[in-house]
Amino acid sequence: MVDDLDWHSPLPPGFAWPEGIRAAACFSFDLDAESPILFEHPEAVDWLDVMTHQAYGPRTGVPRLLRLLDRVGVRATFFVPGYTAERWPAAVCAIRDAGHEIAHHGYLHEGARGLSAEEQEVAIVRGLDALNRVAGVSPVGYRAPMWESSPDTAAMLLRHGFRYDSGLMDADHPYLLGTDVGTIVELPIHWSLDDWEPYVYLPGISGSGVIASPTEVVARWTLELDAMTDEGGLFMLTNHPFVSGRPSRAAALEGLIRHAQEIEGLWIATAAEIAAHVAALPLDPVFHQRPPLPG
Repeated sequence: MVDDLDWHSPLPPGFAWPEGIRAAACFSFDLDAESPILFEHPEAVDWLDVMTHQAYGPRTGVPRLLRLLDRVGVRATFFVPGYTAERWPAAVCAIRDAGHEIAHHGYLHEGARGLSAEEQEVAIVRGLDALNRVAGVSPVGYRAPMWESSPDTAAMLLRHGFRYDSGLMDADHPYLLGTDVGTIVELPIHWSLDDWEPYVYLPGISGSGVIASPTEVVARWTLELDAMTDEGGLFMLTNHPFVSGRPSRAAALEGLIRHAQEIEGLWIATAAEIAAHVAALPLDPVFHQRPPLPG
């Protein structure tokens, strides 16, 4: 990790947004549907309550969110597992046809923990194949399921033609992630900008049972959006159609997007558009190294 930062500037050396832009925002959606539950709890395939909870995303949430994005005139990025594409092809093609970016999110929402490098690569290739067969897309972006990456992930992505990753948490600004085979753009994220934590409750599977009000959640996100804009950083929001596709949550999200549109100098763009800009900047790559364990 670089340790020669300019402690007097919030911007990394060499970093700049396009002329007239002071910060960026990306509204992204992880179209998980049933995939994360089936990966972690394959026995849930026969739990109709749980399966319909997840199917709400492609069946009901996606149409509502596409209408919302059309109303506000914003292009979003949808990270889609290959299994979701195969099971819900009409939803994925509707996202494509509405002009939104489709990016990669594993095959069956497989996190890197517990998988070998070879198993990770199998999931990536299988997901690529599914997205190409179903929607005719070759995604340039990747988000690790459950945001679980390994030291092998970035180089693996480069070998398969990816241009950006969105799943690490060590920066407010995009950066170039270095590997022994080249660099890839990193678009950082954080748990506080994910709708799963405040909203999801599946008894025995996920959540505490304390489901937050959309008013409270969007107030929290608005504080982060405004502060991140002041820092000149990237506001990367992660929503799930089965979560934020529900009526009151979608309405609150629309209010947040409209607030973002009123911020002077805020660039609202897809992840691919932001990554393309960052890739052209004169940035020194960041090389992540395993920290030494205390001896």
